[in-house]
Amino acid sequence: MRIAYHAETLIDAHLVKDALEHAGIPAFIAGEFLTGAVGQLPARDFVAVMVPDAATEAAGSIVRAIDRQLVEARASVADDDDLDDSVILPA
Repeated sequence: MRIAYHAETLIDAHLVKDALEHAGIPAFIAGEFLTGAVGQLPARDFVAVMVPDAATEAAGSIVRAIDRQLVEARASVADDDDLDDSVILPA
């Protein structure tokens, strides 16, 4: 097994895993159950999506596409947060 993706969040890991499995590539999330120990473990780089050695190359393009979409989505949310500072929500 090889690491195909280092996830920022568990949700990201599941998005990548699901996309890989949809493409017929078996995937496993390593460190999934370590998220409950945050505070006692380093706060990053302990959740990764792993694939069989033979599927590493095929997984690469899928992982890059999903990662690109996640980066764009985060940037979009950050831009929206900057614009919404003057909005007052009803109580």
